[in-house]
Amino acid sequence: MSALRNSLDTVIDKLGLYDIVLPFLLVFTITFAILEKTKVFGVEKIDNQVYTRKNLNAMAAFVVAFFVVMSNKLVQAITRTTSNFVLLLLSSILFLMLIGSFAKESDEGVELSGAWKTLFEIIMFIGLAIIFLTSITISDGRTLLEVIWDFVSGGIASVSSEVWSGLLLLIILGGAIFYITGGKVSTPKKKKEEE
Repeated sequence: MSALRNSLDTVIDKLGLYDIVLPFLLVFTITFAILEKTKVFGVEKIDNQVYTRKNLNAMAAFVVAFFVVMSNKLVQAITRTTSNFVLLLLSSILFLMLIGSFAKESDEGVELSGAWKTLFEIIMFIGLAIIFLTSITISDGRTLLEVIWDFVSGGIASVSSEVWSGLLLLIILGGAIFYITGGKVSTPKKKKEEE
């Protein structure tokens, strides 16, 4: 079985499916869809029907996808990003299945709402940001996430204790002011004029 898989991987590598075809199709499709949706190149009227300029959109998407495929670094970043994105998507689906097993069933199905939905969206956004930052490497081989982490950890370590105590004091004062005012902006009440 492993010999068949190895020979199949060799054929796929020789055809350039992973390095050329799939990244090209992905970038072309996404770029074409965005151009069709935004109508950047305008529209044309034919028999009182409005159509997008599909020929221009397709040509621009083709050129963008071709430029992306010609860059080895971009193709590697796209490959790493999409594989990690699939893992994030799979984990979110498994999480929703777990929530669905405990939720009350209704006609519309299980739906996240309120604070849970917001929390889940924030977690997914942070996950996507981390995926993009770990997919892009700089010339010395480090990822952008490593560069940011090195900068932040080096910056935090070099901050003096006076700055930390000042920041702590500001946080305490801000929290106290927020607590006292109740976090609400009060609006002045209008007095009724007596006639």
